[in-house]
Amino acid sequence: MKFAALDEARDFLATHPDIDMIELFILDANGVPRGKLLHREELLAVYESGRPLPSTILGLTLNGDDVENSGLVWDVGDIDCRAYPLAGSLVRLPWRQIPTAAVQVSMHPQEGMPASIADPRHLLIKVIDGLKAEGYHPVMACELEFYLLDAKRDGNGRPQPALDADGGRPRSTQVYGLRELEQIEPFLADLYAACKLQGIPARTAISEYAPGQVEITLEHGDALEAMDQAVRYKRLVKAVAHKHGMQATFMAKPFDHLAGTGMHMHVSIADAAGRNLFASEDPAGTPLLRQAVGGMLASLLESLLLFCPNANSYRRFQANSYAPLAPTWGVDNRTVSLRVPGGPANSRHIEHRICGADANPYLAAAAILAGVHRGLREQLDPGDPVQGNGYAQATELLPTDWLTSLIALEQSAWARDALGREFLGVYLAVKRAEYRQFMAEVGEQDWRWYLTQA
Repeated sequence: MKFAALDEARDFLATHPDIDMIELFILDANGVPRGKLLHREELLAVYESGRPLPSTILGLTLNGDDVENSGLVWDVGDIDCRAYPLAGSLVRLPWRQIPTAAVQVSMHPQEGMPASIADPRHLLIKVIDGLKAEGYHPVMACELEFYLLDAKRDGNGRPQPALDADGGRPRSTQVYGLRELEQIEPFLADLYAACKLQGIPARTAISEYAPGQVEITLEHGDALEAMDQAVRYKRLVKAVAHKHGMQATFMAKPFDHLAGTGMHMHVSIADAAGRNLFASEDPAGTPLLRQAVGGMLASLLESLLLFCPNANSYRRFQANSYAPLAPTWGVDNRTVSLRVPGGPANSRHIEHRICGADANPYLAAAAILAGVHRGLREQLDPGDPVQGNGYAQATELLPTDWLTSLIALEQSAWARDALGREFLGVYLAVKRAEYRQFMAEVGEQDWRWYLTQA
């Protein structure tokens, strides 16, 4: 575990003499940033000796509730655990009224106990280190879709697409539409500027498959660095949208009649010299690539809760929706779960299309790479790639409910070995608590279906 040097903070404060406040955050298992707002004069101490955070901070539900059987609450007296800054994460937040910077922290492996066992970034590092020990260096990139919504709900209290620059509300699907991007140019300009300021390599913007839905790709690189960027990028999108009077959401399925939002993860394996071990003139890649596909397919069901962590995540799985439905793979085929895109031989890689945009990038990447490692170790054969319509040819479907995925992860001996019993103990306790809370809530759909008919 590498933490930032004290000189990084000293240089930043010297370069930004107007900064008054520091937003210190850590990412929990649900991908929710949690932390504290510090004063400028407190920053150097964080770099010198860390910052104490309660053990419960990494064992909370999505709604911020303690989970007593996570082992991070009363069992340890909600003990303070020390977190330290990550190198390169101290950045200015240009949209804040008070001059403010942010710094991302992670639990120290020893001083951060017992919470460090639940730190999702630690899990990704563990999986990456396992691959590197065998000469495999994972390279990843992230494509994140999101909706831009009006900050105000409609007359029925439901979310609605944000107003465009002309004061109208987008109503139709204009996938790849350029006018749709032009209409949100002020937002995109500020977002790209903020990404540049924070060193986040945001690239192509696309108008996606629903009104107000956008996708921006991030550049590929070292797997851990790429996921750090994805985490910070999601915070940027939400903050810049808020500045423009909008709400950005990465919810997997915010509208029943419109496209869901996904997080496509691109992965390849390099050697120590940086050469792509999947590179091949064959569009289907090298035998190593096919083994990686085999491993991801073999562990897909047991990993699904990490790719689709919430009840809403499973509403995204619908036929002919560009969301995958089956454990399938193919070459340049968007109807499968694992796609090998076309392009030059040296760019050969796998596009993992299963994750919802609501997934925690660290956990999703850890599960993907653990699957890759399984395939390489066991030299798994994925079978023939799907040709044509993968939806029509599917013989085995992914589960479309939260509980099935939760049970599959709970019962997986492979996951306990690859991801760690201690981490899974906390994560599954949190997800079990969320499941109980979600199922106990009575709402509009219950009344509409059952109030008069039952």
